[in-house]
Amino acid sequence: MRGPPPRVPPSSWHRTASGWPSSRRPTTATWPRAGDFDPDAASRQHRELHHAFAGVLPIVCFAGDPETPDALFPNNVFATAPGRYVVGRMRHPVRQREAGRGDIRRFFSDVLGYREYDLSTQPHACELTGALVVDRARGLGFAGLSERCDEEGARLMHEALGLRATLMFELAPGEYHTNVVLAVLAGRAAVVCPAGIADPAVVDAITTLYAPHVVTACPREHAAFAGNCIALTPETVWMSAGADRALSAASRATLVAAGFQVRSVEIDAIEAGGGSLRCCVGEIY
Repeated sequence: MRGPPPRVPPSSWHRTASGWPSSRRPTTATWPRAGDFDPDAASRQHRELHHAFAGVLPIVCFAGDPETPDALFPNNVFATAPGRYVVGRMRHPVRQREAGRGDIRRFFSDVLGYREYDLSTQPHACELTGALVVDRARGLGFAGLSERCDEEGARLMHEALGLRATLMFELAPGEYHTNVVLAVLAGRAAVVCPAGIADPAVVDAITTLYAPHVVTACPREHAAFAGNCIALTPETVWMSAGADRALSAASRATLVAAGFQVRSVEIDAIEAGGGSLRCCVGEIY
């Protein structure tokens, strides 16, 4: 990287009942040119995201590091289940450095007293809740296979998070993380982007499981990161403002019928780096 390092947003975490992201790749959206990314705007929007989340749940924030510019997407590297935390194995070296953050590890082990499950040193990519969408209410996992998660990586995550069952399936070519094409909301609704999943039978199975509260995202919603949303509370689903604007009336009505109020934050500067709101959230259970 030439010139001074960008202002790097910190890693952020929310507690439920954070540069230029060189290792991220586009979905169906157009990959931005390097000049499109504004690190100052991304840092400002990241702080605004913290402020918005803090009105709903307690937030823990860690300082950023120019050597780990993707760390504003912490859910790929660290994940939790009650009493345990998991460290993932990232595909790209720039992201593998995040797993060595001793301050974050000590927070989980020394402050929260969580037991560590360290997957970062084994050879199979397993980018945690980027690659694995978890239905916490049912204890189910949905693992999209790609260069960011192979079958063994999915098995390791399944065991580390103590899940009851995990469905493995291929992502469509060009997709890199499951949480861009699928969201499970409080165990009672789902947002599915069919174009991001290789096998239509998998889309049908997920839709059947969560019917009638299923948003089947159109290409415009998919490209706007509508699938990269999260239920921070049983009554609210959060997404980027761009995703909110892209929602069709039918999709919004489906979420309302499932008992959700849609909340959003403008993070277009962060999205220019290849990730959206769900990617910025590391959950603490």
